[in-house]
Amino acid sequence: MLESLSQKLRGAVQKIASLTSVNDKVIDELVQEIKRALIAGDVNVQLAEQIAKNIKEKASGKIPAGMSRRDYIIKTVYDELISIMGGERPEISIKPKKILLVGLFGSGKTTTAAKLAKFYQKKGLSVGLVACDTVRPAAYEQLQQLSEKIGARFYGEKAEPNAAKIAKNASQKLSTDILIFDSSGRDALNSQLIDEIKSIAESAKPDEKILVIPADIGQAAKEQAEAFQNALGITNVIVTKLDATGKGGGALTACYETKSKVVFVTTGELPENMEVYDSKRFVARLIGMPDLETLLEKAKETVKPDIAEKIISADFNIEDFIKQMESMQSMGPLSNIVDMMGFGGKVPKDALQGHEDKMKKWKHIINSMTKDEKADPEIISPTRIVRIAKGSGTNEADVRDLLNNYNKIKKMMKSFNPAAMKRGNMQQLLRQLGGRGGLKGLGL
Repeated sequence: MLESLSQKLRGAVQKIASLTSVNDKVIDELVQEIKRALIAGDVNVQLAEQIAKNIKEKASGKIPAGMSRRDYIIKTVYDELISIMGGERPEISIKPKKILLVGLFGSGKTTTAAKLAKFYQKKGLSVGLVACDTVRPAAYEQLQQLSEKIGARFYGEKAEPNAAKIAKNASQKLSTDILIFDSSGRDALNSQLIDEIKSIAESAKPDEKILVIPADIGQAAKEQAEAFQNALGITNVIVTKLDATGKGGGALTACYETKSKVVFVTTGELPENMEVYDSKRFVARLIGMPDLETLLEKAKETVKPDIAEKIISADFNIEDFIKQMESMQSMGPLSNIVDMMGFGGKVPKDALQGHEDKMKKWKHIINSMTKDEKADPEIISPTRIVRIAKGSGTNEADVRDLLNNYNKIKKMMKSFNPAAMKRGNMQQLLRQLGGRGGLKGLGL
């Protein structure tokens, strides 16, 4: 199995970071590694060669005062990657509007519609979701279920084959701040799909026409972006499935080449797993640097203050513990959180998957505990462990594993400096984690 773009780039950057001296031979090797990594990650060959040339020229040139050659090279790599990954973070208008989502079959439009709705709900706007996909079986039901899940308004006409008519009726009957129209897709962009989307656009009169493309199509994103742009006049792009592929760099650079503005990326299956695309933060994670801004933003959105306060003060029971772990899960896949902390590539994937699997078992185990056991796990004796295991459909080792991790976390939190953590000093938190075995202290 080929290494992902991220793994290859991290390897190259870490190699430079570990050296005490850097000469021209080392720079040449680095440039070649980065070029190979970009091409393997589906970045256009000419673009990869140009980036490699730029890095070599700058790395071989004059070093700014106060910087070592090693640090300057790493900064150069970082800056050059940002330049091809989309530039500045986009400004998202938080005001009433209509949004039409378009894209080919399998791009993830329907789930993206719900994620986009959730984003605007968090900004205090009311949202309506409109089922204009009259082609894919169960598309109506899927969007209806997602609408109910996030508490958004829903409109659809299951027996109506004319998507443009549905869009027109929805515009008249739904009075929400944001209206999101989910359109149908095809295996390829053809005249039938173009005509249908154009008719929906004429009826809905959307303020934004957003192309949804999956990260795993890589450089093929360029062809799709150009085709949809020429046919419909796309305003923005959302890249989906960015957590599940090493080809995300190819899709992002392809959009940049076509001047298609990437505004959001999705990084998981939950409605909350979408974020405003920021090339600086994306590249930081790509090469293994911490992205604490995104981590803290997500934490503020998902972590309940009262539970967080208990965790910080180490005054929490086992039920509080699982609630906090669930809050972390809603921030996205654990692998993404690890990347944001700058530990990407340092924790085996199977360990991360194993931890997420554990969480499912732990929840069942806690549900099988009595009220007294949840409040004070210290009273859980061997005989109680047997009962809890049977009641939760797990084994005794799973129950002991939960109790050990709970005790470990509680002990760790007692040793932290609460004042610094309450001030939001994430750097101190990371230093303390690092001094206690990093993520191993979290049961990994």
